[in-house]
Amino acid sequence: MENKGLVFGYARVSTKGQDLTVQLSKLSEHGVDRVYSEKLSGKNKNRPELEKMIEQLRTGDTVVITKIDRLARNMRDFQNIVHELTERGVTLKILDQMIDTSSAQDKLFMNMLSMFAEFERTMILERQREGIEHAKSKGVYKGRKPISEDKKAQVLELAANDVKKSEIQKVTGVGKTSIFKILKESQEKNPNHN
Repeated sequence: MENKGLVFGYARVSTKGQDLTVQLSKLSEHGVDRVYSEKLSGKNKNRPELEKMIEQLRTGDTVVITKIDRLARNMRDFQNIVHELTERGVTLKILDQMIDTSSAQDKLFMNMLSMFAEFERTMILERQREGIEHAKSKGVYKGRKPISEDKKAQVLELAANDVKKSEIQKVTGVGKTSIFKILKESQEKNPNHN
């Protein structure tokens, strides 16, 4: 008789303030044997619980997630994980998209999954921007604190004395991008001044 394998659930939220309850509930309803979960950004290359789960997988096992973006940082990462699972004979089920890679359309789904992962990431960023705009309209979100005029003057003075930008960054604590912006704005205000 063929070994059906174990069903592994994986859940992830991006920040410690977010809650895993909904994902864990869906995984439990699906009847997973083991659950691995973590609270950290998908951008983080080190996802210890995901790595532990992958180490445990054997041919015939199934990995269940609620959404594509819970598994991978980006499309490339998703493709790599799916490739590894496929190579090991592991099925992937994505509950919210109702995708099951054990079906005959595996190759078609692999391409579609990649597109969905990229789409999902785009949607997250869009929702994040909308949330920030909403918070700004309510006066809740202030954004990054602007650089003081004193700091700007210090950056301009150091630059005028031919101090390298990397040194300006160390001395003032102003980021590289902000230094370039300050210098550019100064140049635009005083085009004839070197």
